[in-house]
Amino acid sequence: MAEGAKRQFDFDSAEAGEDLGSYEYVLTREMLDRYRESVDDPEAVFATIAVKHDATAFLMVYDDATGNVNAGNEVEFFNEPIPGKRITVRATLADKYHRRDRPYIVLEATAEDEDGRLLERVRTYQLKKPDELGRKWNPQGA
Repeated sequence: MAEGAKRQFDFDSAEAGEDLGSYEYVLTREMLDRYRESVDDPEAVFATIAVKHDATAFLMVYDDATGNVNAGNEVEFFNEPIPGKRITVRATLADKYHRRDRPYIVLEATAEDEDGRLLERVRTYQLKKPDELGRKWNPQGA
């Protein structure tokens, strides 16, 4: 987990591959039950996706005044999380790039339980200047 004050996110100075650190939490039965209720599936097992591991890690390190638009997610599930087990999340700012002159970042996180079982790997693609999306409908800017 990041220690000290958060840094202001700056796309230009951010570095692909930056370690965002790690954090831990215990998946409780209540968390699993709330997740199952929210997705209206009493058998749903991957409540860890509700934690948003990658975005949580990013916001533990950075204040981000620019906001973002989720441009895509890739999630791989490996083992069912077990309530009562401690989960460790490790995250990186895996990549950054421009597409159609717009800045994007890629956040990546892995989660494993206290027994060393890999639970999930998630990659999230974020557009970092969401105000630019509306310009095609309002070229004057608002």
